[in-house]
Parts: sequence; structure tokens; C-alpha cells
Amino acid sequence: MTLTFLPLPPSNFLMSFQHDTITPYKNEESKKNQVRDMFNNISGRYDFLNHFLSLGIDKWWRRKALSKLQNYSNKRVLDVATGTADLSILAVKKLNPDSVIGIDIADNMLAIGRNKIDTINLSDKIRLETGDSENLRFDANSFDTAMAAFGVRNFENLEKGIAEMYRVLDKNGVIMILEFSRPRIFPIKQLYNFYFKYILPLIGKIVSKNNEAYNYLYESSSTFPCFEDFTLVLDKIGFKNTRYYPLTFGICTIYLGEKQ
Repeated sequence: MTLTFLPLPPSNFLMSFQHDTITPYKNEESKKNQVRDMFNNISGRYDFLNHFLSLGIDKWWRRKALSKLQNYSNKRVLDVATGTADLSILAVKKLNPDSVIGIDIADNMLAIGRNKIDTINLSDKIRLETGDSENLRFDANSFDTAMAAFGVRNFENLEKGIAEMYRVLDKNGVIMILEFSRPRIFPIKQLYNFYFKYILPLIGKIVSKNNEAYNYLYESSSTFPCFEDFTLVLDKIGFKNTRYYPLTFGICTIYLGEKQ
């Protein structure tokens, strides 16, 4: 089920940026280093837990997100925080780009992604690289599409990461962000909070042997700017015609913006 909300006045825009201080581990390492270590640690169980904990809905979310890009040029695609490359692989099938470059800071996640790509013979279309989302190595105007699925929540500096995606986009390029959001509808809001706070971390701990990772998922999602608050971030960076499309009662949201 897809709902489209008209823009509303931001309710907690300043408060929402507390997510920058949310980290997986309680130590002195930077958020970026902690996120890298966390995903390297859970990489072997990451795909299984993604599909299991979402009841497989995450696959539909990605397909729905990519469908929003079909009216744009998608010849050169950048997949930021690509993880194990699920979005990159699906983009090749749905958008038929000339090339996709996926970047991530977690090498163990990329290794799994490369194995997937080799298995389905897409190495001529997709290249995965170790890279920092907030310091992209690419020249300005290098891509038609910049996208990320469940990754921008982990940026150490959200605005810097989004600004980098803006910089590398060509004129008339499009950004697509797929990210968790917080339902507003009773009783979905209450059920979501209970599941994300108690059930998901417990299952994640048992399967991945990493307690912090799935507590972090709840904490980072709880403070991340969503809906109209996140479109304001895109507006501030310079994107035009920004809009959002909540999915599954607002559990997840697609965000789009254009570089003009």
C-alpha cells in the first residue's frame, strides 16, 4: 500500500538531527568507524535477517523505489552505501543502466555483494568499491542517478553525504533515497515501536550474535528525520521538486529530488 502525503509544516526538524549522535557501540570511535565495524561483523547474516525480519517486504520496497526512477535517465547510476548490492542488482534488471557503481565502507559486505554479482553474471554492469559516502572520489556531474537504500541513516554527517550525492549528479539528475520512517497511524505506530524496540533486536542478537547492531537499528530509525523533515534536508542541499512516498503505512519511505 502506497500513500502520498502533501507537505506539512515540520514538527521536529531540529530534534531529528539527534541521529548524528546515535552510534552502534558506546566507545570513542567515530560513528563512521563504528558503522563500518558493525556491518563487517554482521555481514554473514545481513541478507537473511533483512528478509526474515521484514517478512520479505524489503524486496518489494526496493522494487517500488526503483519504479519511481523509470521516467528518468538512468544510464550512469551510483548506489551509495550499497551493502551487499541488492539495490544495484535490482536496478540493472529494472532500469537497464549502462553501468552501476556501488560504494560502501564495509569490505565484508562488498565481498558478499561481489559474489552475488559474479554468480548472476552482472560484473560487466556493476562495479563495487570501498568508498566513503561523505567523500566521494567521483568528479562532479558523473551520474544520472544517485540512490541509497537504508544507508543514509548511517551517515556520520547527513548533510555532507547528501551534498556529495548532489555534487556528483549531472544536470537533470535524480536522487532516490529509501529509508525507514516512523508510522503515524494508530495502531501501526504502536506495533512498529514494539517490534523495532523489543522483537527485532532480540531476533537479531540470536541470529547475528551482535546485540548492538539491532538496537542501533531502532535507535537510529527513531531519531532520523522522516517524511517532510527529510525533504527539507534535500531542499537545503539544493534539490528541487522534492517529494516522498510512504510505504506500508509509513514504516518505510521513498524520497525523490531533482538536480536542475
